[in-house]
Amino acid sequence: MSYAVKEIYLTLQGEGGQAGRAAVFCRFAGCNLWSGREEDRGQAVCNFCDTDFVGMDGPGGGRFADAAALAEAIAAEWGDEAQNRLVICTGGEPLLQLDEALIEALHARAFSVAVETNGTIAAPAGLDWICVSPKADVALAQTSGQELKLVYPQPGVDPARFEPLAFERFLLQPLDGPDREANTKATIAYCLSHPRWRLSLQTHKYLGLP
Repeated sequence: MSYAVKEIYLTLQGEGGQAGRAAVFCRFAGCNLWSGREEDRGQAVCNFCDTDFVGMDGPGGGRFADAAALAEAIAAEWGDEAQNRLVICTGGEPLLQLDEALIEALHARAFSVAVETNGTIAAPAGLDWICVSPKADVALAQTSGQELKLVYPQPGVDPARFEPLAFERFLLQPLDGPDREANTKATIAYCLSHPRWRLSLQTHKYLGLP
């Protein structure tokens, strides 16, 4: 199959359990919870998304004919360093496109393969790191992984709902936007009173990283 990619770039992971680690981000185009068009935001399941995942016009983006072609583009972005290779497949919703063929092609190039998903689609076999970030009250098809990262607060979404799931880490991340300061204080307060949860900050935004 071919792959529609918005952008590919090398940066530091800014949030979650692997924050601070060098990684190539592969942002797939498209999402199943929002069209990406501002005129549709009010009706979207996830109406607070701040990511541009529409089209294939970002740095390194494009239509890749097969898994080998995309894996080569990701490897080229990383460069010659052979150690600690990490690619983070994100979106939009990466599991609309990420498949076992691409995972195998990336493993063949010595990459650990991580995914950041909304959890509405079950993950393919072979992933090394699964981060699920639930949106609104949508049912989850992926209920296990390395981390569950919940943007907080979300109206009508109780973090306790997710605690029975099989994740190694439970992270709360303050909702960005005009109320970020208040949301951060609310997130800190929740983590202090519910120590199962850890605070996740989007450090890349503070540092000016992509």
